[in-house]
Amino acid sequence: MRSQQGQGETLTPRQQKILALVVRNYVETAQPVSSRAVAEQSGLGVSPATVRNEMARLEELGYLTHPHTSAGRVPTERGYRYFVQQLMGRAQLPLSERRTISHQFHQVRPDLEQWMRLAAAILARAGRGASLVAAPKSPASRFKHLELISLRETHVLLVLVLLGGVVRQQVLVLNQPTDQAWLSMVANRLNDALKGLTAQDIRGLLPGLEGFDGQVASLVATAMERYDAHEMGQVYHAGVEEVLAQPEFSDVEGIRQVLQILEGQTILSQILDEVRRAGGVQVLIGGEGRWEELSEVSLVLSRYGDAEAAAGVLGLVGPMRMPYARAISAVQYVSTLLSDLLREFYLG
Repeated sequence: MRSQQGQGETLTPRQQKILALVVRNYVETAQPVSSRAVAEQSGLGVSPATVRNEMARLEELGYLTHPHTSAGRVPTERGYRYFVQQLMGRAQLPLSERRTISHQFHQVRPDLEQWMRLAAAILARAGRGASLVAAPKSPASRFKHLELISLRETHVLLVLVLLGGVVRQQVLVLNQPTDQAWLSMVANRLNDALKGLTAQDIRGLLPGLEGFDGQVASLVATAMERYDAHEMGQVYHAGVEEVLAQPEFSDVEGIRQVLQILEGQTILSQILDEVRRAGGVQVLIGGEGRWEELSEVSLVLSRYGDAEAAAGVLGLVGPMRMPYARAISAVQYVSTLLSDLLREFYLG
């Protein structure tokens, strides 16, 4: 789902520099960029008239446009795409910022939900967009371990942990009292027998499991099947209000597009599934000709975790006037950091 390569004739070095300046100025100011401003900043040693002619040519080629009667130009979807692919260059968050983010993750206890909430907050701040962080999900969930905890004489808490850190809990009511030592023995046997198995694998083992062991294993398989059947797990957000305050989203249609990405099930689920299967950072600009509903927004997304065991998706949503270099570097760093933590604490 990487942005498609722009088609058409190759831009000259001067046109490339002018396009890059227009994009960077417009991202910063949200105001159409004049030929005089570009001439003053470019260092090309040419007059505003020459720059104006080049900007007119870039408009003919579909990289720039001018709103209403303004003399200034703004980038088109194609202009942003060319900038991201050809002109932006590689970017990385400053070392001090990366150290701060890493320290924040290591300050919280190793809890998946806390990590995802923290990732959403960090991404929104660092990438200057509305963040989304979708919980890890595997093609078929796999058993990691369970605990059986005595609550009172006949009540037992079943705690199920899947690879990827998903936790499910259920209270069991037994026919007769039991003690914690016996429950721990059952849990140990099942942890040895079920390690790394899918719900289907566990169903295949049930005929060989007797008594309470079989009952618990059946409950585990059912819980895993329910989880697998759920299309999209929890999605965490931050920075939504700040993005909706951007001038591009001053009308109802702009707000609707952002909310459809952040809260809509159909499109978001489809996009997340594609990113889970892909590698690296994916940039989606203006719907890429595939989603008319997303014509005013851009997304910078990346998979995190392990594609074979459990993978989630995180990223940023904003107007096409997005600070792409910073957004991409923030998404890349946080996804790498979260992947490392998942492997260390949950997927190992």
